[in-house]
Amino acid sequence: MKTVNIKINGYDYAMKQGITILDASLETLKFQREYLRQPIPTLYYLKGVKDVDDSGVCVVEADGKLVNASTTRVCEGMEIQTRSDAVMAARREALAKILAIHNKSCIYCARSTSCELQELLHEYGFTDEADLPMEKIELPDNSSVVLVRDNNKCIRCGRCINVCAKVQAVSAICATGEGLDKTIAPASPQGLAAASCVNCGQCVAVCPVGALTEKPQWEQVKEAIADPEKFVVVQVAPAVRAALGETFEFPLGVDTEGRIASALRKLGFDKVFDTKVGADLTIIEEANELIERIENGGVLPMLTSCCPGWIKYAEHFYPDMLDNLSSCKSPHTMFGALIKSWYAEKMGIPKEKIVTVSVMPCTAKKFEITRPDECGADVPDVDYVITTNELGAMLKDAEIQLGAISPSERFDEPLGEGTGAGVSFGASGGVMEAALRTAVEKLTGRPLENREFTDVRGMNGIKEASYDLNGTQVKVAVVSGLANANALLTRIKTGEADYQFVEIMACPGGCVNGGGQPHQPAVVRALQDVPAVRAAALSLHDEQSVLRKSHENPSIQKLYSEYLGKPGSERAHHILHTTYVKRTVNS
Repeated sequence: MKTVNIKINGYDYAMKQGITILDASLETLKFQREYLRQPIPTLYYLKGVKDVDDSGVCVVEADGKLVNASTTRVCEGMEIQTRSDAVMAARREALAKILAIHNKSCIYCARSTSCELQELLHEYGFTDEADLPMEKIELPDNSSVVLVRDNNKCIRCGRCINVCAKVQAVSAICATGEGLDKTIAPASPQGLAAASCVNCGQCVAVCPVGALTEKPQWEQVKEAIADPEKFVVVQVAPAVRAALGETFEFPLGVDTEGRIASALRKLGFDKVFDTKVGADLTIIEEANELIERIENGGVLPMLTSCCPGWIKYAEHFYPDMLDNLSSCKSPHTMFGALIKSWYAEKMGIPKEKIVTVSVMPCTAKKFEITRPDECGADVPDVDYVITTNELGAMLKDAEIQLGAISPSERFDEPLGEGTGAGVSFGASGGVMEAALRTAVEKLTGRPLENREFTDVRGMNGIKEASYDLNGTQVKVAVVSGLANANALLTRIKTGEADYQFVEIMACPGGCVNGGGQPHQPAVVRALQDVPAVRAAALSLHDEQSVLRKSHENPSIQKLYSEYLGKPGSERAHHILHTTYVKRTVNS
């Protein structure tokens, strides 16, 4: 590797030849010596989404000239100043221009304290600038049941456009014009809901400010808890436990499962359950469906159905492949349906009095609960979905500090015991591995000697593997990110690829990187693989679990023996399975 010698703020560095000044700045952040760390601010840049920061704040002085650090490459002998008077003045000027088009009602913004613009304004001494005049205020786009788009807070960075088009292959958001005069808007004039948006929330995840946010429901949840006539049940998805701590300044990847159970009780929920039980149930039904298709000549490959962002994408762009989708509901709606059927009967509670709340890493789950055929007990399976971010806000509103809570509490019975397989659902490859642990034993009739299917793990966008199961060759693929799904499905349709089972997750890396997860700024995402760190927490949880196969979960076994009968039974199909609809591009 060729290197060049440069100076940053008077300190000598050897850096890889050809990298940008910004990359060199990020490299210095890895050094242990505090005085050697030379950060350069960014606002538009986000690794893997937008590599050029043209906001004006990513400016430095190189050999006496002001240059853009994200586009200028280091060369031998270059001398760089990151905080000279000229640099600081240029950054303030750039921030002032952005602020002039920005609604500054920060105190009421959902992204206050986690806003990349707000951080820079504090650092560069902006305190009491005039707000936008009323005649320039636009009404927010509330057409979506999932997302809110507020152009008054948009800083024209283009991250949302890039992630929607390049990473997700949807292009629900477009831009016209240049620079700060650019207009960013949905592809449909009727708003985001009519723009083929799949509700994945990746635009929310990458937005540096509050221009795109999830549509909150936590106030309605508080009202339900306060209603003495309601029995309010909450469930928590696996990926939430690996990320909620970040909203309370925990390090990345801390498993907060026990703390979450305790915190939800403090909020006043009547019962606190774990969605990993629903994940185990999904695996039993899904593995049964896969085996039936393989043995009886059913439609293959079978495509997973746990991710509602992917489901809506398929309905828009691959309506001819809807028969390939598993008919299984996602884990949280399966669980909700059981709460309002089996559990309601068991506990003697009228199902109409039960309010089910799901805490999810995913914004698309908010749309999912509005779909037809999501009412297994003839009432909505799930009444409200709040994201990890919303739960963090709810806890702070109630002055509950996660760090002060015991980490050892458990979820409620009789549905409190899940398996490591269920927890692994939160990361790309987790559904596949969990399904294989069950399907392999069912197909071979023998216990698994090795429960680890490492070929399907990891953050690669497309993973492939093949397994010989008692003479039956089962080829599988795991995909995350909808652009990757588009590429793989194209290969399947043209006959270039042949699989029996394919896992697809809309969000890159899986649910750990969902649109409702805590925001991490560009510098953190440049230095750490955030989804991978969160996924590692779930993998560790799986490895340390006593039960690691869904079909060995005694809670699930009891559920089938007492109520559902067998996997795929008529009752199981009515409560736990769903249907799909063909959509036009703009519906």
